[in-house]
Amino acid sequence: MTTKNNNGVFLKPKGNYRNLIVFQKTECIYDITYYFAHKYFAKGDRTIDQMVQAARSGKQNIAEGAAASVTSTETEIKLMNVARASLQELLLDYEDYLRVNNLELWAYDTPKASQTRAACTAHNDSAYYREAIQERSAETIANIAITLIHQADVLLGRLLDRLQRDFVTGGGIREQMTRARLDYRKNNS
Repeated sequence: MTTKNNNGVFLKPKGNYRNLIVFQKTECIYDITYYFAHKYFAKGDRTIDQMVQAARSGKQNIAEGAAASVTSTETEIKLMNVARASLQELLLDYEDYLRVNNLELWAYDTPKASQTRAACTAHNDSAYYREAIQERSAETIANIAITLIHQADVLLGRLLDRLQRDFVTGGGIREQMTRARLDYRKNNS
């Protein structure tokens, strides 16, 4: 919804967060993490809740930030940073799991890592991963999640860069409202 006066627009519609590739990736991360945490940790282990909540926070803060973006660039930027920090926390949990269980964190230049990056780049539908992980080992699932987290981090970094540029060039809602009001007065006096 766009709110207009006769001369200016200051509440600009934003895109649907569900269409953001970074949101789609974080939904995949959440679904993988939910499955992984409940399958590979003992019932009652606090790590289950911590990992699921970190994955949820990554996804939910993108949605909340996108919704807040109509009226607050500052809130949008803060929430996107919270999403990014939550995903970094989750990344450490996956890396810790691999390390303490003597499993391999695939090096960037290995064929397995390269193949996983290509698959994760091509697929942003959580249903794909929910099916695919059923047949994979804990090591493979953790490395898939790690790959998706790295991809989401890059996308969030680019999104934050764009939000900063947009703010510098267009200002915040208060500046936009003031401009619209001044334009209205100038054109209707």
